[in-house]
Amino acid sequence: QVSLEESGGQLVQVGESLRLSCVASERTANSYVVAWFREAPGKEREFVGALRRNGGHTTYADSVKGRFTISRGTPTTVYLQMNSLTPEDTATYYCAAGRPITGAMNNPSLYYYWGQGTQVTVSS
Repeated sequence: QVSLEESGGQLVQVGESLRLSCVASERTANSYVVAWFREAPGKEREFVGALRRNGGHTTYADSVKGRFTISRGTPTTVYLQMNSLTPEDTATYYCAAGRPITGAMNNPSLYYYWGQGTQVTVSS
């Protein structure tokens, strides 16, 4: 059982940046795909991006490509750097760990472990 904890969410202004952290209870590097999802009120959970197990390759949703970056800090920590934030980025952000195949990393049902989420609010 892997526990995940997100942190870093807060209220920011349009155009500002924010970095979220996902800390795992054990090493996720080379063991799990670590992904970020977000969920806005009244909307379905949306894939943001993912960090593959080996080599550190990343994939992103079109809505965040070029603005958001996922990186690994330590074998147990993954970051989500968010730049040029807009009100549409307002959501609860979750990190998840699993072993989906490359073509299915955007499917939340394929992730075994989830954090409790951290709230990001972008004010105009």
